[in-house]
Amino acid sequence: MHVETDTNGLIGALLRDLATIQPSKQSGLGYKRAAHMVLGLDHPIESLLRADGTLEKTPNVGPKSELVILEVLRTGASPTVERAVEKSGKAADIAVHRSLRDNYLSRAQVVSVLADTSLGGPSLAEYRGDVQMHSTSSDGTQTLDEIADAAIARGYEFCAVTDHSYGLRIANGVSMADLAKQHIDIDRVNREREGRFRLIKGIEANIAPDGSIDMSPAERAKLELVLVAPHSSLRAADDQTARMMTAVQTPGIHVLGHPRGRQYGTRAGVNADWDVVFGAVVRAGIAIEIDGDPSRQDLDYLIAQRALVAGCLFALDSDAHSTYELRYAEWALAHARLAGIPSERIINCWPLDRLLEWLASRSEG
Repeated sequence: MHVETDTNGLIGALLRDLATIQPSKQSGLGYKRAAHMVLGLDHPIESLLRADGTLEKTPNVGPKSELVILEVLRTGASPTVERAVEKSGKAADIAVHRSLRDNYLSRAQVVSVLADTSLGGPSLAEYRGDVQMHSTSSDGTQTLDEIADAAIARGYEFCAVTDHSYGLRIANGVSMADLAKQHIDIDRVNREREGRFRLIKGIEANIAPDGSIDMSPAERAKLELVLVAPHSSLRAADDQTARMMTAVQTPGIHVLGHPRGRQYGTRAGVNADWDVVFGAVVRAGIAIEIDGDPSRQDLDYLIAQRALVAGCLFALDSDAHSTYELRYAEWALAHARLAGIPSERIINCWPLDRLLEWLASRSEG
């Protein structure tokens, strides 16, 4: 596996460094917006370089950000950023941030990987549906109808709505009463789109620090798909292998979602012996997720290769909170292609009947 140099990713990271050390919130936000723009470009930023050595006008990229971009394009580094970091007195903090950006893909890299015919793994055309996303029932902005229609427009056959469970109050976790109402609405959506598309009744349950799940077996049995994920103790240095082993061995779950809970530049996530966890995932017969949210990208392609060797099934998901974010599944697909994961091992690539049969075989009650 060869991953090409990601100039967009390098520049975006340097602009985030500048954002971190700014004395004013306003200037920091300016550099963050510039970084977001560069990381989100569909094409290598080199394509914006004019013949005279200047940069084409780009939204949210001002003169100071342009200076950094041009330095990197000319030399592969930015003396301007390094001097600013040294003068800020925050060099140690920046070093930590930089250590937490490994194996993240920019949008340009995702586009390149999806187009690279030399790679194996799943193609976008083989991707039949997304099994992690959030609606207005918890912390999403998309209604069920909007999810269904946007998914159909992307060519999907199914999606699972996985709002946060009631134990995660910070994410407006959905109560069991509201979940029952959502299920009635899902039935309506499915009747109206019968034969074209299927919404699956799911949940993103929370893994507590002791590995327990914040829903009872009887509550989990009301769902077609139960995805569990860690949302706490994500910066702890202590080993949490036991926590994750307890979680994946819980009866009636289907997917271990964003397993580490890592976040771009801010946290490494759960510290565990992942090869041991992957073995437990295989024995439990569940799938492990590659979460495509650009700030998560969890699992990334290198650790996903280890999960592949262990024998894991995979789920490739967007973790979308809006219809626009459904495209985040493409980051997950790119990591899967770089890891060489065959489509047969990816539940999103299965026909709907096969997926539903597998879900039912894993469910409680």
